[in-house]
Amino acid sequence: MPVSREIHLVARPKGMPEPEHFAMVETQVGDAPDGGVLVQNLYMSVDPAMRPRLTAGQELNEAMMGGALGRVVQSKSDAFKVGDLVSNRLGFREYFTSDGKGLTKLAADPELPVTVHMHALGMTGFTAYGGLLDIGKLKDGEQVFVSTAAGAVGSVAAQIAKIKGCYVVGSTGAADKADWLRNEVGLDAVINYKETPIREAVEAATPKGIDVYFDNVGGDHLEAALRRMNTLGRIPVCGFISGYNSGRSAVSNLSNIIYSRVMLRGFVGTDFMHLYGDFQRDMAGWLKEGKMKYQETILDGIANAPNALIGLMQGVNSGKMLVKLAD
Repeated sequence: MPVSREIHLVARPKGMPEPEHFAMVETQVGDAPDGGVLVQNLYMSVDPAMRPRLTAGQELNEAMMGGALGRVVQSKSDAFKVGDLVSNRLGFREYFTSDGKGLTKLAADPELPVTVHMHALGMTGFTAYGGLLDIGKLKDGEQVFVSTAAGAVGSVAAQIAKIKGCYVVGSTGAADKADWLRNEVGLDAVINYKETPIREAVEAATPKGIDVYFDNVGGDHLEAALRRMNTLGRIPVCGFISGYNSGRSAVSNLSNIIYSRVMLRGFVGTDFMHLYGDFQRDMAGWLKEGKMKYQETILDGIANAPNALIGLMQGVNSGKMLVKLAD
């Protein structure tokens, strides 16, 4: 029976999370149950959407939840064999047992690194794909603005828009990320909002207005985009990073959605599961053809999981934030 280390939330943060809000706990994990499996997690995902659950949703003094990719190391199930890779929602821990519910067997593509299944070819990429094409109703050649365009979701959304022949503007808060978006991704315009006020920058970068704003931020980014939305524009709202720590995200011009007949809609990835097959086909092809670029920030070891989450909220990551738990 393996000893597993796991990360617990021990105090609720007010504002930015700090290391003292978390604790690493050792637990003894049993053998696979009858009809079930014992899984060793290899990588775990760290995502902005985890922050609201620290305020409400995540129980104290229990292992935290998050997306992960694991390997079956013991099986008493007909559905899984030893060595199978499985995606799960039981991150923030090294080992766990399962009756098989909530596990999805992964047929890793040998032509692609396994980690892409944690972002571009996983739920992160699917969120961008469906949010832009299904919720945002993107049409070829439109004017598109993506906030946090160097992040795991934003970078995929921006590149899908480029693949569809759109004029694409992306925002980020670091010079190196802005350089990557310009030189590697090839966006038409890149805004560093730490250097130029976002309102003026969006206006200058969108001479033909905005048809689709893929929103990961809310707040001043949403306000700036609303000033530039074209008639019948669409705003799929994927995240509200500006308000995750403060609990507030002010926007003063929401009335613009009336005058410009703008659709503003929040969404989650499960809203468009009917597109998952199309997404896997398209994304695998784009990755292999070099049309989809990505970045990864990988911290090593379960002890670094809190640092990964805090660093993500501070914007220290480039692309997808992952924690490697085992080889």
